[in-house]
Amino acid sequence: MHFFRTVRLSPLALVLFLSACAVGPDYQRPAVDIGEQFLGVRSVGAFDPAVGRVSMAAQGTTGAVPAPADPALRGWVPVEDGHDALEPRWWSVFDDATLNQLMTLLNADNLTIAQAEAQYRQAQAALQQSRSGFFPVIGSGASVTRSGRGTDTGGVSANPSNQYSLNGTVSWEPDLWGRVRRTVEGSQAGLQASRADLAAVRLSLQSTLVQTYFRVLGADAERDLLVRTQAAYERSLQTVQNRLQAGIASPADLEVAKTQLENVRSQILAADRERSQLKNALAVLVGKTPAALDVVLAADLPAVPVTPVGVPSTLLQRRPDIVAAERRVAQANAQIGVAQAAWFPDLTLSAQGGYSSGQWAQWLSAPSSFWALGPILAFTIFDGGAREARIQDARAGFDVQVAGYRQTVLDALREVEDYLVGLDLLGQQSVVQARALASARESLRLTQNQYDAGLLDYLSVVQVETSALDAERVAIGLRTDRLLASVQLMAALGGGWTAE
Repeated sequence: MHFFRTVRLSPLALVLFLSACAVGPDYQRPAVDIGEQFLGVRSVGAFDPAVGRVSMAAQGTTGAVPAPADPALRGWVPVEDGHDALEPRWWSVFDDATLNQLMTLLNADNLTIAQAEAQYRQAQAALQQSRSGFFPVIGSGASVTRSGRGTDTGGVSANPSNQYSLNGTVSWEPDLWGRVRRTVEGSQAGLQASRADLAAVRLSLQSTLVQTYFRVLGADAERDLLVRTQAAYERSLQTVQNRLQAGIASPADLEVAKTQLENVRSQILAADRERSQLKNALAVLVGKTPAALDVVLAADLPAVPVTPVGVPSTLLQRRPDIVAAERRVAQANAQIGVAQAAWFPDLTLSAQGGYSSGQWAQWLSAPSSFWALGPILAFTIFDGGAREARIQDARAGFDVQVAGYRQTVLDALREVEDYLVGLDLLGQQSVVQARALASARESLRLTQNQYDAGLLDYLSVVQVETSALDAERVAIGLRTDRLLASVQLMAALGGGWTAE
């Protein structure tokens, strides 16, 4: 008795055993050497604007960033597995209420983010569709037909009959070779890649918003400088006119003063044009028309945040574009298994039952019932090499994604190296420019005194004033560039995104 029970259960046990198999290679993340520290940190260091020098990073710093005690490092936290590299609201390090308001609008109303979210929902639906392959398909149907053959002399069908039918079907294809599991594995990786794409889009737009906002503030600072310069030039023009009337200045001095004033007025108009375009870009980023954007901008550019000297290259593992590229490698790997499963036979278990009768009164009665049960085994003998071609295509697709993943990592490393070095050198340049600006201001003061004493002509004053204005504008531009570089560095390190 026990023997026969074993014999009866063995087909089911065989199906369950085979269902535990899955053809195709198991996924392993491609190895990429990203190092322990960025070259820019080791060789250049972090610029300290308070003292105007470069503090070198300690050689051999690995793993995590030291916990920041300096309030200027707010927003940077120690890097541990499963934790963010930066605060989720990474832009809060700039402590700007208007920027926080714009970021809220961006996250809620930006249309590009809405598009990426819709694509993520598509990936969710694709995963659910893949998982449906694990379950049987159940169907039912009912029909009423009237049929006959030939016609009599009156043109009426001879021997017409009715047929009433009600049936139900169950069909299930056991996942013997893991085709469905590999498909679900690929869809799961695709969903994770789509989620990372959404995070990458959001991070990119957040970075663009912060940079655009700082460019607007930089344009405002430059315009304010030009307006103050215009007022100074108007006073100079009045002074030259007075000196001309007193006979101690020439008409040429007057024309030079007028030219200088009109030039700065033209520069103000150019600054207004640039500022308007930047504000329009801000409006589009937050999903509004330019006319609908109503925010009060900060009065001045914020302070440039300090970058920790021990920033490790492992922060790149939290970059959403890198995670998306790696997940697409896993998705391509699963497709190899799906293609290989086509070499094995498909087993379908089906059952059908119901009622069928030519008499309405006897339709749902036991004599009219029917049933059918049986497996179907299907195997493709010859397909002209199509299955092998699909496997080769899947393997090539996997190699494409591996190369793309490694290239994404290299590009990310280059970006961070660029921003680290750029931020450091911009800091050094700011210190040098500050000295140049101080010298230009002192030179202008001395030259103006000599002109007032009648020792120089006005053309000499104009030349020094132009140099001083250029030095002021370069200083403002450098401060803006340092802010932009710090934003780009934060975004290049993955912002506040968490890799799951």
